[in-house]
Amino acid sequence: MSMATRTDTQSPALHIADSHDLIRVQGARGNNLKDVSVEIPKRRLTVFTGVSGSGKSSLVFGTIAAESQRLINETYSAFVQGFMPTLARPEVDVLEGLTTAIIVDQERMGANPRSTVGTVTDANAMLRILFSRLGRPHIGSPQAFSFNVASISGAGAVSFERGGKTVKERRDFSITGGMCPRCEGMGRVTDIDLSQLYDDSKSLNEGALTIPGYSMDGWYGRIFSGCGFFDPDKPIRKYTKAELHDLVYKEPTKIKIDGINLTYEGLVPKIQKSMLSKDKEALQSHVRAFVERAVTFTSCPECGGTRLSEAARSSKIKGIGIADACSMQISDLADWVRDLDEPPLAPLLIALQQSLDSFVEIGLGYLSLERPSGTLSGGEVQRVKMIRHLGSALTDTTYVFDEPTIGLHPHDIQRMNDLLLRLRDKGNTVLVVEHKPETIVIADHVVDLGPGAGTAGGTVCFEGTVEGLRASGTLTGRHFDDRAVVKEKVRKPTGKLEIRGATANNLRDVDVDIPLGVLAVVTGVAGSGKSSLVHGSIPGRAGVVSIDQGAIRGSRRSNPATYTGLLDPIRKAFAKANGVKPALFSANSEGACPTCKGAGVIYTDLAMMAGVATTCEECEGKRFQASVLDHHLGGRDISEVLAMSVTEAEEFFGAGEARTPAAHAILDRLADVGLGYLSLGQPLTTLSGGERQRLKLATHMAEKGGVYVLDEPTTGLHLADVEQLLGLLDRLVDSGKSVIVVEHHQAVMAHADWIIDLGPGAGHDGGRIVFEGTPADLVAARSTLTGEHLAAYVGT
Repeated sequence: MSMATRTDTQSPALHIADSHDLIRVQGARGNNLKDVSVEIPKRRLTVFTGVSGSGKSSLVFGTIAAESQRLINETYSAFVQGFMPTLARPEVDVLEGLTTAIIVDQERMGANPRSTVGTVTDANAMLRILFSRLGRPHIGSPQAFSFNVASISGAGAVSFERGGKTVKERRDFSITGGMCPRCEGMGRVTDIDLSQLYDDSKSLNEGALTIPGYSMDGWYGRIFSGCGFFDPDKPIRKYTKAELHDLVYKEPTKIKIDGINLTYEGLVPKIQKSMLSKDKEALQSHVRAFVERAVTFTSCPECGGTRLSEAARSSKIKGIGIADACSMQISDLADWVRDLDEPPLAPLLIALQQSLDSFVEIGLGYLSLERPSGTLSGGEVQRVKMIRHLGSALTDTTYVFDEPTIGLHPHDIQRMNDLLLRLRDKGNTVLVVEHKPETIVIADHVVDLGPGAGTAGGTVCFEGTVEGLRASGTLTGRHFDDRAVVKEKVRKPTGKLEIRGATANNLRDVDVDIPLGVLAVVTGVAGSGKSSLVHGSIPGRAGVVSIDQGAIRGSRRSNPATYTGLLDPIRKAFAKANGVKPALFSANSEGACPTCKGAGVIYTDLAMMAGVATTCEECEGKRFQASVLDHHLGGRDISEVLAMSVTEAEEFFGAGEARTPAAHAILDRLADVGLGYLSLGQPLTTLSGGERQRLKLATHMAEKGGVYVLDEPTTGLHLADVEQLLGLLDRLVDSGKSVIVVEHHQAVMAHADWIIDLGPGAGHDGGRIVFEGTPADLVAARSTLTGEHLAAYVGT
């Protein structure tokens, strides 16, 4: 790894500063790492491989990148560190040769409804400055074009001390913002369907209200009956305008019933506060179903969904307003900016031009700046984060990537590879966690972790070149050159799912019949309209179970047992066997250790220093009271059960004294998706991306539905795990289910019974069906980009 030196006598010896050409890691023990020691060459492209859960992220992100960021943070003053995230020192003996780490991961950008592609990349900020200088008519400063700034004005007296006297002066102020006053910069307004709130043919006492939890037997009934604003025995359709307004829209009003002070509030403001103000995913399933039924989001009629005030929309440059610019495809917007010739604004135009060109170069030219950031896929998020680094003059920096090929068609992977190599060739160290052979093959150095996942992983199985990996005999090496074969015989459809006139995003009035009773794959280049077609047209239909890439919600108290609902039958089985309450067997309820409140550790906040987590001395990290651990089921206490792996627990609850069919069924599903090694009590926050996706899949498999819609289920999966996933999909189809998969992985395409290919390109170059048929027909025709890559993959 060390630099070569010239051997002639006149050349100077190697300078000591040039000898630090390795990142040395010794004794890394974070999560499941088992005393790992590696040497990583600097200014090279190193790829980390291994099955999902083998310890790749723990080594790269949790150890190397985390320590680099912690050391950089420590260079700031204690005052500044107080405003920064506190990072603990990773569990490692030695870390030498670190350089500044820039992490480009797949963590979803906050799904704040005000956040767009333009705001998160600063392209919007530059556009606002541009319109404030060149827009005609001139309406104000850059904030006059911001949909997050409201126009406000005010006047009044202010008092302050001057020369020992209190002086009063009249002051007035005004701020010109670009926010649409009707939708407050959201672009959408909510409309509540009143017919979903009540049955107007009935009276309140006859049970007219159809809102979950609103019955006339409890407090609501007492308030509605005693408020005096309407007759609870009269059918709602016979109410006067005033009575109907009071029932539906009345603002909070103090009332007195039977001597008790209460507050009456109309149905709509009550629902907005109790249901619509919360994250929809956090609501109970029956409440979420009601909200989806009763509430519709429509484009704001005043601003047309642009989020901007009339004044902001009226100011234009060469006939284009800022709303028009933000709605353009970025590749078109880049051409428009390129045509602007304004020497006084040259630095601004150059910076904006470079930013927009970076979008195109990285394969995101099909997006628009108005696209909400929460709707981007994991792969798109990662590439958006890359944009600010592409033109950077920094060198000798460590770039850390987390599966940068996720969400990319084989056609786009080559472009991503070129970008990674360009970063390396500028003199940077590039560390990539990856499963795709197409990217592993460009590595200068490979570190393969394993041999298995969870407790069976955490060791280095191989270090060296790609050729060495191929010959190494490790799980990755054995599967490196695996290629699926196209099915000779495909299943016959049992029906069809009709989609007619689909126009979401870039779709061009698409009509398609998706066959049922088979494994159907929807594919196409990134941005061709796959997700718009599938997620915009199918979920919401009866019997459809949709499993997307949305993040799993859960704190460090959440674990596979709580997330899948497995803990409920286990608690009931313990309670029944011991004649006590089920709540005792929850670390988040009555059974929690009183010292650590069921967390198992005591957290000590040290302000700007990293907080310290110490194992609770009273429960020794078991999370439960000592009295709870006296209760046993099948000879094990609850903490021992939660420490079991899925495979152990499957055997434990499958037979004997601990036999619990409800728990065994959930454990079967977890084993089916390849999570047999997971510990039942392992915090969700420690799971890898691939593990979370499969945990979600196992949970949804319990839902009663005839059609499963999966969004790139191979995300985060090792080559060996893809085989297992295909087996699972086959079992689902063979059991009578219909499976529709949005996917780029050629092994899944080759295994499909039917392929629907969208394209031919991305953005306005896509949005059409370019192929429908069997994988064999697609390979034979080679009429699309997908067909060409699939043919090359299967070797025909």
